Amino acid sequence: MTAVPRDTLPGLLAEQVARHPNAPAYYYEGTSASYAELEAMSRRAATGLARLGVAQGDRVALWLPNTPAYLALWLGCARLGAIAVAVNTRFRSAEVGDIVGRSGAKVLALWPGFRAIDFLGVLAEIEVEALAGLETLILYDEDGGEHALPAPVAHCRQLDFRALMAQGEDQTNRAMPETPVNIFTTSGTTSKPKFVLHGHGPVARQARLVARYFGYDQGGAMLLFLPLCGVFGFNMATGSLAAGAPIVLMSAFDAETAFRLIQRHDVRHMNAPDDAILALMNTSPHPVALPSVGYSGFANFNASLADIAERADARGLKLVGLFGMSEVQALVARQDPAAPLARRRNGGGHLISPDFKVRVRDPESGRLLPHGQQGEIEITGPSLMLGYYENEKATAEAFTEDGYLRSGDLGYTTAADHFVFVARMGDVLRLGGFLVSPAEIESHLQAHPAVHAAQVVGVSTEKGIRAVGFVVPTPGQGFDEAALIGHCLAGLAKFKAPVRIIAVDDFPTTKSANGTKIQRGKLRQMGEAALRESQPLAS
Repeated sequence: MTAVPRDTLPGLLAEQVARHPNAPAYYYEGTSASYAELEAMSRRAATGLARLGVAQGDRVALWLPNTPAYLALWLGCARLGAIAVAVNTRFRSAEVGDIVGRSGAKVLALWPGFRAIDFLGVLAEIEVEALAGLETLILYDEDGGEHALPAPVAHCRQLDFRALMAQGEDQTNRAMPETPVNIFTTSGTTSKPKFVLHGHGPVARQARLVARYFGYDQGGAMLLFLPLCGVFGFNMATGSLAAGAPIVLMSAFDAETAFRLIQRHDVRHMNAPDDAILALMNTSPHPVALPSVGYSGFANFNASLADIAERADARGLKLVGLFGMSEVQALVARQDPAAPLARRRNGGGHLISPDFKVRVRDPESGRLLPHGQQGEIEITGPSLMLGYYENEKATAEAFTEDGYLRSGDLGYTTAADHFVFVARMGDVLRLGGFLVSPAEIESHLQAHPAVHAAQVVGVSTEKGIRAVGFVVPTPGQGFDEAALIGHCLAGLAKFKAPVRIIAVDDFPTTKSANGTKIQRGKLRQMGEAALRESQPLAS
């Protein structure tokens, strides 16, 4: 049997098998598997993939929700030294064709009927050339059955996941700390996504840091409904693996089911977007919403839930801000659960290891800034990506000369090991010569009784960038644009006041691996159109 290096994904799994082979590694839909069984699954998956011709450095695209099949294929790829390419199940033809084609994936694994979505129909809409390099489709189907393949993948062999797993257990290991293991895609809206490549060593080391800092090694299970195709779900899984904490897998989030699973499996650890937190609290009949959960990391994506941390506090659930991104992995910083609400609700937090370093730079002058001054966050540490796959130019541009990642995030440091995330740099407004977070204007708008939710974007005008607001009116309150602009002029500096405020029924959104996000680019287009059609009410 080939030795398994410690700083690899197979190494993490081998440690748990050596410590407690019969302890549960995961629970899923009434089933479970021990660490020994999960390792055996990974070996069978490696054998099956190898017989399909998958070798070290080859790419295998996983277009799957959170299931044992995902874990088996992902860990099987890791054992072979192959690279798992994460594909969001919410992606459709243009996105899937681009990711599978441009990554050069030889194998694509999918669940054809997941959530009644016609995934094979999505493949049918992709240009034949984009999938020409694909050789095999692995079809995972909990109901079984054969499937007719559409034209773009008609040349591929079709293999049922259960048949793939009906193999011997591969005893070899080709994973080394320097071996690439995962590709995640960035969520850029102005160009094709970049492919973020991570290696075994950084992934394994980050997993151990997360397990210790977040207390995943102190007992209890991890509820995982954040998709494995995103770094937050991925690092929750790797942290749990390093800690020996069982993962409670959910292929799709449902609040009532999630609440039952929390109670059944002694779930003490979770991270979630704001809307999932609210749904869980609304489901819970207890005064303390989730008694077993000490705290939850969270992300604020919905403008109407800006007060979710306060609501959770009222139900005895502590929410803490986090920081992560595809290029540096997730859970690299966390606010102190014991800190006052006003501090722990912010994104960012304390770095989870002294091996991480953070600083802030003025984006115009290039000057490094002292604590408290806002600029672009730069970060370095043991979890950094290897680079953008087959994109040396973008990789070089992403790093400073001394090895810090340019995050593209606005924030400020408060100490050498603590920082606060404010907004994405692309969302930040430069108004009146100053960097302004749109959240400041949005918060002021939402304080008006006629506003249920607000979003603010920057729009180019003859006088420079100006703020344009979009609001979902409070039912029964009516909408008066002039009155809302007056409200802003009365409470904010004049240069921050929106020149137009537009009523909408809802904000345009898109589904990401970590939750539903507002399409600010679409709002900018709407703002530009509104200014072309009429004169601003404020200047």
